[in-house]
Amino acid sequence: MLKNVSKHHFLLHFIVFIWGWSPILGKGISADALQLVWFRIAITIFLMAFYLIYIKANLKVSLKKLLQLTGIGFIICIHWLCFYGAIKVSNVSVTMAAFSTGTLFTAITEPLIYKRKFIWYELIIGLIIIFAIGLIFSVEVEYGLGILLGILAAFTASIFSVLNGVLIQDQKHPISSPVLSFIELTMALVGLSIFLLFNGSFSTQFFAITNQDILLITILAGVCTVYPFIASVNLMKHLSPYTINLTVNLEGVYGIILAGILFHENKDLSITFYVGFGIILSVIFFNALLKQKFNKA
Repeated sequence: MLKNVSKHHFLLHFIVFIWGWSPILGKGISADALQLVWFRIAITIFLMAFYLIYIKANLKVSLKKLLQLTGIGFIICIHWLCFYGAIKVSNVSVTMAAFSTGTLFTAITEPLIYKRKFIWYELIIGLIIIFAIGLIFSVEVEYGLGILLGILAAFTASIFSVLNGVLIQDQKHPISSPVLSFIELTMALVGLSIFLLFNGSFSTQFFAITNQDILLITILAGVCTVYPFIASVNLMKHLSPYTINLTVNLEGVYGIILAGILFHENKDLSITFYVGFGIILSVIFFNALLKQKFNKA
């Protein structure tokens, strides 16, 4: 049992490390957030389709399940738009710090959706993270919009993670993680396309992106989306959404380190920023100790 838990935690950390490259690639892509997200989802669906054909997956689901997956798909789309929008108006480091508020949101949404009692230390850890974000905001005011978009990205991420946890654990109407992911992202693309169509954004210019952007988005879709997305949904069978979302905060650590190395963002941020993010990192490890003490997955 302990060996399996360790295996699942190791896989989760590996996935988070891969996700740590997502904001880096997003920063390097010159296309705006709408273009980036649309092409990322489209290429991801295309690649996923080959995998589903290979495993001979059954895509048939009930109308109720399809509506549920459609709703979650729209939330995922909003999440990515906020996430990459935050990077475009601020930088990787600020976005990843704000994204860490997902811990607090999950500590609230998970008990509500799973209909269980609130866990006192989850709420305390979430509040500490909010304090750290406030500390960062007080000295990085010029990145205010990026912080707000990053927080909204965290909020939507906590919602779709918890809802996916419910669907993937549904024994009466089981659905595999690849099929769940494929349908959600397909509905996300449909929803975004309808929005762009009515918004008048679909034009020749929208599809006129550089070859470098196409390459980076393809890497983003193939390496940082297809495998991690399917694998992370499958991990929800073994780990709680709160544990997954808390570990995802390490994506910020990897992202900030990589941003400092590649974009030299460390020169643009104050010491208070790193103090705030250090607080966030500390409570992540503190939570791991509490999970071990109270014997939670």
